[in-house]
Amino acid sequence: MAQADKRLNLFDIRWMWSLFGTAVGAGILFLPIQAGEHGFWPVVLMAVLSFPMTWLSHRALARFVNAIGNQDITHAATRLGKKVGFLITLMYFFALYPICLAYGVGITNTVESFFANQLGLHYFENNRFFLAEHMITGMIFVMLFNTKIVTRVANALVYPLALILLIFSLYLIPYWKTAMLTEIPSFKGFFAALWFTLPVLVFSFNHSAIISTFAQAVEKRYGELKHYKTNQIELLNTSFLLFFVIFFVFSCILCLDPTDFAKARAQNIPILSYFANTLHNPFIGYAGPVVAFLAITTSFFGHYYGAKEGLKGLIVQIFTKDKLNTHHHRRIDVWTTIFFWISIIAVAYYNPSILSFIEDLGGPALATITFILPIVAMYALPSMKDFRSPIADGFIFATGVLTVLNAIINIVK
Repeated sequence: MAQADKRLNLFDIRWMWSLFGTAVGAGILFLPIQAGEHGFWPVVLMAVLSFPMTWLSHRALARFVNAIGNQDITHAATRLGKKVGFLITLMYFFALYPICLAYGVGITNTVESFFANQLGLHYFENNRFFLAEHMITGMIFVMLFNTKIVTRVANALVYPLALILLIFSLYLIPYWKTAMLTEIPSFKGFFAALWFTLPVLVFSFNHSAIISTFAQAVEKRYGELKHYKTNQIELLNTSFLLFFVIFFVFSCILCLDPTDFAKARAQNIPILSYFANTLHNPFIGYAGPVVAFLAITTSFFGHYYGAKEGLKGLIVQIFTKDKLNTHHHRRIDVWTTIFFWISIIAVAYYNPSILSFIEDLGGPALATITFILPIVAMYALPSMKDFRSPIADGFIFATGVLTVLNAIINIVK
């Protein structure tokens, strides 16, 4: 391929922002709440580990998609056998579906908090179902439009979202409390902080929902150069993610005390909504909920597509393909949409803990798909043997296993 093809171009930059927009959602809004309870310096360690965790794992997942025939993850059965393929599709669905549920709760709570605290309207406190139904219906209604249109709208929202996020992080600097910098935990404290935050950390940088589409697009555009460009775009995306997310997390943590994070967790609202309600600053009061709304909405689009792709894949694999003609596929589309609509509204109305969703379901399931699956495939598929790197692979695999173990221990105890 020509040397010019290796340079970054508009196609690459657009995909970088698409990956960025999928990752920047509820995770970044709840990571400070989980991490802040453990102090500032453990977050520095998390920042150091986040870069290789995110870059290497998502690059490996993209390579896995290329290795199974440049199809989405639900087609893993074509290379790994029907039973293994079905199990992977099942894990893929349960990795993304809880995130959609969490976003439903998050968007409902963000809007309810905004109306009550910034506008002084408490109507939705006693009419939560009405609010949940309208918010979820609105988001899913947008998803009924042409995929390209939705993707373009989501991409357009990412640019102001990134800018506002940066401005917000800078705006918080005068509120920083440097006393937290002098509190250095023990080695045990560092390990405990990382251990308890790992599921939320994995969740916060995760953009696996769009990796199938990304890998296929790069393959179609660049052919033999696909692995070089995948690595290049993913590396750039991870760099931007680390800068925006970690700077935002640092700003949030330095502004509040550990008790504040506990209160935010109990109220089940994003950190920006908590700032809006407690700092009594007009700019933060209105900008905070707007940023939270944009972040949740843009990320919901990508995860909804992925979760629906997973559910359809399960249905197709349960029934033989000859029974699923075009007419049946249209019916599956309708019923899966109704399933998501009803279930997300129900969970949003019930209002379970979003962080518990992430810790016990979303984070571990995503770790299985993003960290464990590509490494297992790398040593199971001959077509991936050229990408084997024992040190990097061991790091990614260990991260995934520790995240899953964290959830198992939380559920059992």
